[in-house]
Amino acid sequence: MNKLLKYFLLLLTACFLVYCQANKPKESKQAVAVAENKVLPSEKIDFTTSPVISPQQSIQMMQVEDGFEVKLVAAEPLISAPVALSFDGKGRIWVVEMNGYMPDTVGTGEDIPSGKIVILEDSNNDGMADNRKVFLDSLVLPRAMCLIEDGILVAEPPRLWYYPINNDQPGKKVLVDDKYTEGGNVEHQPNGLYRAMDNWIYNAKSTKRYRKRGNTWEIDRTHFRGQWGISQDNYGRLYYNTNSENLLGDYFTPGLGATNTNQRSVAGYVKKIVADNKVYPARPTPGVNRGYMKGVLNDSLQLVDFTAACGPLVYRGELFGPAYASNVFVAEPSANLIKRNILAEQGYVVNGNQAYRNKEFLRSLDERFRPVNLHNAPDGALYIVDMYRGIIQHKTYLTTYLKKEIGLRQLTQPLTSGRIYKVVPKGKKAKLSRLPEDATGLVKLLAHENGWIRDYAQQKLIDGRLTEAIPALRQALQEKNKPLLVMHALWTLEGLGALTTEEVRGLLQEKVWPMRMQALSVLPSVLTKTSYTQYLPVLTQMLEQKDTLAAPYVAFLAHYIQPFDPSAADQLLAKATKTYPNNSYVADAVISNLEGRESVFLSQITASVPDTSVAIYKQLQRVTAYIENKQASRNPEILKKQFPKGVAMFTTICQTCHGQDGNGVASLGPPLNQSEWVTGDKEKLISIVLYGLTGPVEVKGHLYKAPEINGDMPGIGYNKDLSDEDVAQLLSFIRKSWRNDAAPVKAEEVVKTREKLKGRQKAFTVEELNKI
Repeated sequence: MNKLLKYFLLLLTACFLVYCQANKPKESKQAVAVAENKVLPSEKIDFTTSPVISPQQSIQMMQVEDGFEVKLVAAEPLISAPVALSFDGKGRIWVVEMNGYMPDTVGTGEDIPSGKIVILEDSNNDGMADNRKVFLDSLVLPRAMCLIEDGILVAEPPRLWYYPINNDQPGKKVLVDDKYTEGGNVEHQPNGLYRAMDNWIYNAKSTKRYRKRGNTWEIDRTHFRGQWGISQDNYGRLYYNTNSENLLGDYFTPGLGATNTNQRSVAGYVKKIVADNKVYPARPTPGVNRGYMKGVLNDSLQLVDFTAACGPLVYRGELFGPAYASNVFVAEPSANLIKRNILAEQGYVVNGNQAYRNKEFLRSLDERFRPVNLHNAPDGALYIVDMYRGIIQHKTYLTTYLKKEIGLRQLTQPLTSGRIYKVVPKGKKAKLSRLPEDATGLVKLLAHENGWIRDYAQQKLIDGRLTEAIPALRQALQEKNKPLLVMHALWTLEGLGALTTEEVRGLLQEKVWPMRMQALSVLPSVLTKTSYTQYLPVLTQMLEQKDTLAAPYVAFLAHYIQPFDPSAADQLLAKATKTYPNNSYVADAVISNLEGRESVFLSQITASVPDTSVAIYKQLQRVTAYIENKQASRNPEILKKQFPKGVAMFTTICQTCHGQDGNGVASLGPPLNQSEWVTGDKEKLISIVLYGLTGPVEVKGHLYKAPEINGDMPGIGYNKDLSDEDVAQLLSFIRKSWRNDAAPVKAEEVVKTREKLKGRQKAFTVEELNKI
């Protein structure tokens, strides 16, 4: 009996196993291949599925530049949804985890405090993190951090906090800025917290910069830059981008020229550095928000141009070799790739080109590979923050088309993945190690080949107030054959409050331009009531000797002389204008000094500059026209009471691209103020806001197209959280704001248009709208 029972049980088990095998879900070809550690040719991969695969398998699906390899640094469960990282002097990695981002296609639970700041450590020195320590938890969508002094800045919208660090534990937090983010949604809010060479902390998507002096935090106005991610070159100039643009940046150092609020743009800032926006994915990429539109995807269903460009990084490590020095890498998570750009400099103009055609520095066949940030590191490698998420488009702009794509390949889950990789040359070791903290060791590091290490040494000397390093820093200023050492020593002395007038004057007269540039850039920090008279002759001489490279800087600097000697400042401006009347960079630098005096200055220069067709006149007239428009604008406080929901929606959704003043934002959106599309036919306006508009578009006689603006405006009609009344209030607000005075929009008019366009899946073109 027992034998029969055993036989029966064995037979039953066998039948069950056969049944399970027969009914087992079929795995995709690529899932089988990577499980066996094989790399399939792309033509044999089933791109109708996007399985979750291990980090090692994901690396197998990456195509990287010859001579390089990708290595895993950290992965789930050690980290989850990483969006940014930073290194400390111990070689540990601090990571921002944005766990709450888009849990599903409607953003359910985004406001749950699930974000964290964690510390990762490689305890056995094998190159991979193996220890996780939670420094902060219960954060709502944290987006950036910056280690400074004995603490850390953490951006948790809408606030910016500073936490002292005590034995890897947070102390009592200090509020730095209660309006770090003002409006905008999670895609369109400040981020970065990048500590630049000039000792200020800069952000993308922001006009603010920050600096800690003792126990006081200073907040200063700067130029509005980029969208997600920010980086600097070896001279401290900033680089950034928008989601549809490869690379933007500044020709001049960052702290100058943002002093006239009537000036909507300043020549030399927010410049297109690389105009080519083509991308070359390794796989079909139908899962992009506007994939339904003609020209977004090619015949192979691959993205044609950037749509989610982010995390630009000026590579400043020594590990890659001279050919890669100051190359700029840009992440594109929608196309699962990282682009390489090569820059060239002529005078103060920086331009660049893509390094390759029809290929990328790194691209992946894994749709879930989402590089959202790139970082330099103390080991010289290029670090990649891979959020490893299916959904990266925020709900505010998520089209019905993309929702369908997400569903087809089941991209909503999981939400607990995330990876950090590093790219290294084959055969070279990249190892994180503890860095010195003593003054002598840190000063030596200011000459290091690796820019991350130079920055670290400068910051550590300042943060520790290591005044015993001052004699060595003064000696470093004399080593003119090492320009990078001189620059970092200069800014370290500035941070310690120890720069002398003689030292700066000496550098102002150097033949090597980058050293003169840094001396000019540091002047706002050292000009005083007693010292400015010693700098004036040198600045005047630069203009008289037609030092074209220095001329815009001299004009910018008049702003800092003006409080001590208004007459001397105006004489500098007059001389700059007379010497360079048709130089647009000098003209805007001059205008940056003139807030409230633009019209007076315009009338004053007619004798010295009789030709009214030159740059200084054109650019001044543009500013005075803006002032007239602003003065004629309606009272915003009254509109807030009339259309409270409309104001809130405008601030959250529209302001980022179209400007608080409605006059548009360079590289993003055209003006709404006095736009015929806003004040004209209601049905056209409702259609645009509900379903979007793809450019080019003409506003007030000017044709706006990429790269002057983002070529596509997303619609908000796909967002089910927005009622018809909400949309009506938004449109009524913009039709009554600034110098607009059109009839308000009613909720029933929105309902009528929605019904008429029911089932529409794509943005409008101007041609389609004109048929309405």
